[in-house]
Amino acid sequence: MKLSDFQRDFLRYIGIQFASAAVRVLIKTLRIKIINGGTIAKLAGEKKNFVLAFWHGSMMIAWYLHRNENVAALVSQSKDGEVLAKTLEKWNYKVVRGSSSIGGNEALFVMVDFLRENYSLGITPDGPRGPIYKMKAGAVVSAKKTNVPLFLVGIGIKKKFVLKSWDHFEIPKPFSKVVVLYSDPVLIDDNLSYDETNQKIIECEALLNKLQKDALLLC
Repeated sequence: MKLSDFQRDFLRYIGIQFASAAVRVLIKTLRIKIINGGTIAKLAGEKKNFVLAFWHGSMMIAWYLHRNENVAALVSQSKDGEVLAKTLEKWNYKVVRGSSSIGGNEALFVMVDFLRENYSLGITPDGPRGPIYKMKAGAVVSAKKTNVPLFLVGIGIKKKFVLKSWDHFEIPKPFSKVVVLYSDPVLIDDNLSYDETNQKIIECEALLNKLQKDALLLC
């Protein structure tokens, strides 16, 4: 059934009011195993910043794990992005509204400024509308311009609901096992040429896809 604009707006309102609490309750039931997270935890504990990238469809776990860590989040300017933005604000993220499709250049400048002000940065590099599992430039370019490490995060969920959305959005079933697999820090040389930077984006995309597959296998 196709929803009216009023119905969509009503559901967004409900999402804004209750999404944060509902996710908290759900995640407290999960059995989450973190692999290779020592370096990023040490940086966060020392108030040193980084760029964090994970696929749009599995973002729920990653956003929750890095709440209250002085992280700025890039969120779409769309109406649907409003639910995520309000949820992240409740989790003490500094929310940047923009994307590669709407306000992308301005958002990149803002992200770089936040990194230079010692915020960390969270990005879903295939968002907000895909293609799925294809990395856009923001995570790599932000890390390159500020000389901060980039961490890629694969998230495997053993039992889950998968929505019929472009990103195959994943909602863990209660009490499911979840594996969160971090890459080693990826350092982007700020002297890389345009072509070399594009090659680095391709390499990071391949690594993130591998981490995602490995995390699922480890569930």
